[in-house]
Amino acid sequence: MTDKIDDTELETSTTPGYNPGEKKTVDEYAKLDQHDESLNKWKASLGITGDASAPADKPKVEFLTLSLEAPTLNNPIKFNLSDFIPNQSAESKQHLKSNPVNIKENSDYNVKLDFKVNYDVISGLKYVQVVKRSGITVDKLQEMIGSYGPKAEVYEKRFPTEESPSGMLARSGQYQVRSRITDDDGNLYLDFEWSFKITKEW
Repeated sequence: MTDKIDDTELETSTTPGYNPGEKKTVDEYAKLDQHDESLNKWKASLGITGDASAPADKPKVEFLTLSLEAPTLNNPIKFNLSDFIPNQSAESKQHLKSNPVNIKENSDYNVKLDFKVNYDVISGLKYVQVVKRSGITVDKLQEMIGSYGPKAEVYEKRFPTEESPSGMLARSGQYQVRSRITDDDGNLYLDFEWSFKITKEW
């Protein structure tokens, strides 16, 4: 058996009847129905002003950190997401898979994502992860991150609280994880692998 997680296992489900609509630029959104008060409030909430431009030296979205937070954990466990850029070395990738983080058994925890949108509107960001142990898929998480417009401040997205398993069986072995972030247009922003162990203490 293998803990390799295939692309097919990371496919996201769609909401029946949901249509993301036609893709528009920030400028097009800014000029859309300018006298519609409710639409203008929505555009303002996304930071759409019509003056955003695409800087040559920055990506459309910068994913900064993925954190595990828990009431019983003094400091969050953080992944620097810049480590998962496409040109990352094979040795660096292997290090992440071979050095698992510890997650305390029977603990409530949250996953938090920090990111910036530099330009354009990002529609329907999704986070999905698949967890395997001893060749068997034991968990799949899919969370909607949402739609965001460009702004200088960092966005924070906290996912619903989860509870880690407990017991001797849960503490045996290592869990392999593959995480991916996509959007409504099928763009792939991040695709990375890591690992964890269930332990008695953090």
